[in-house]
Amino acid sequence: MKIKAVILAGGEGTRLAILTSKRAKPAVPFAGKYRIIDFTLSNCVNSNIFDVLILTQYRPHSLNDHIARGRPWDLDRSFTGGVQLLQPYKGRLDTDWYAGNADAVTQNLNFVRRGRPDYVIILSGDHIYEMDYDVMLQFHREKNADATVCTIRVPLDEASRYGIVDVDEDYRVREFVEKPPNPPGNLASMGVYIFNYAVLEQMLIEDQNLKSSNHDFGRDIVPRMILEKMNVFAYPYGGYWIDVGTIDAYWEAHMDLLETPPSLNLNDRTWVIHTRSEERPPVHVHKNATVRDSMLTDGTVIADGAVVERSVLSPGVYVGPNAVVRESIILTDSYIEAGAVVERCILDKIAVIGHNAQVGKIQDVGELGITCIGKNTHIPAGYSVGRDVILGTDLRLEDFMQFENKSVPHGTRLGYTKSKK
Repeated sequence: MKIKAVILAGGEGTRLAILTSKRAKPAVPFAGKYRIIDFTLSNCVNSNIFDVLILTQYRPHSLNDHIARGRPWDLDRSFTGGVQLLQPYKGRLDTDWYAGNADAVTQNLNFVRRGRPDYVIILSGDHIYEMDYDVMLQFHREKNADATVCTIRVPLDEASRYGIVDVDEDYRVREFVEKPPNPPGNLASMGVYIFNYAVLEQMLIEDQNLKSSNHDFGRDIVPRMILEKMNVFAYPYGGYWIDVGTIDAYWEAHMDLLETPPSLNLNDRTWVIHTRSEERPPVHVHKNATVRDSMLTDGTVIADGAVVERSVLSPGVYVGPNAVVRESIILTDSYIEAGAVVERCILDKIAVIGHNAQVGKIQDVGELGITCIGKNTHIPAGYSVGRDVILGTDLRLEDFMQFENKSVPHGTRLGYTKSKK
């Protein structure tokens, strides 16, 4: 029995604002030392799936660099599959970017077919969860299914973001509706599918010739299989799972890691999340510094008198003397100078918060109001940056001189334009 994994990692992730301005969504850093895609890749190897295709598209360079030949995941193989990264190309049909996630698989069907797999598992490269796919495959085989959809219960007020599934008492899928404005239920598709290979190839080839199709698994492939009375089942997943597709979800997923016990246990040695790690010195916490309910990654320095509370700090972050960091996510090599205060913020790589600057603010009620600071942006000394602010990449003093009294108002967008997609 052979199973091949296809990871869809081409997401632009526009709702993650400046975090995806220079990288694909699956390549966004997460939990200090990881990238988002590490969770799906690690699920594969921990489930003994070593034949993996990764389909990229939007800004794939950092993702390519991170995965390379797949050595951290034991995927630098040849005879037994290994990992292969594939990008859109112009071929016989003069194709360019993928029309949908099913079209991405169709265009690479020759690679999917290679090795003659019995089953294909379709995965998203931008979700945070730990799951043994082998258990789902056993369920698929026991049900004699043509396709199995992995499902989870979500809050009803969030159900319109997902594909909603209706099942009978045997978990057979009766209906699948993609992102309905008025959801009929809250059993949601996780974007994880197992197909019998022969069925998948047949459905994709037929779908390619349908002009009305969006060429999408959730909108087209699975609903058509149900309509044609094929054996489609829903596998119920009961663990932690989150689509970190928005700034709020990304921040909340990090806060979940700081709970006691955490929603996702990264210390479980029976289910290791593998990644490509940098060589950094140990964490250094100076005298009179205070660290509470936080995760500090190698190379972090917390200076004398600094306070770090409910925050996640990536490699090489520096928190200066008497600076304060609360409920924030600080990415690699960011520098917070003496006396600065950072609250409920996300700082991208090599951002600098100047001496005595105030960035973000915690509100007791209402919106989360997360402030995001772009990669390599420098907040000048003494400036105040409000809640729910998004600042683009590479900003310097001259970009801030337009603001009176050194104050950037709540809700400001500077150097960043929201995508219309």
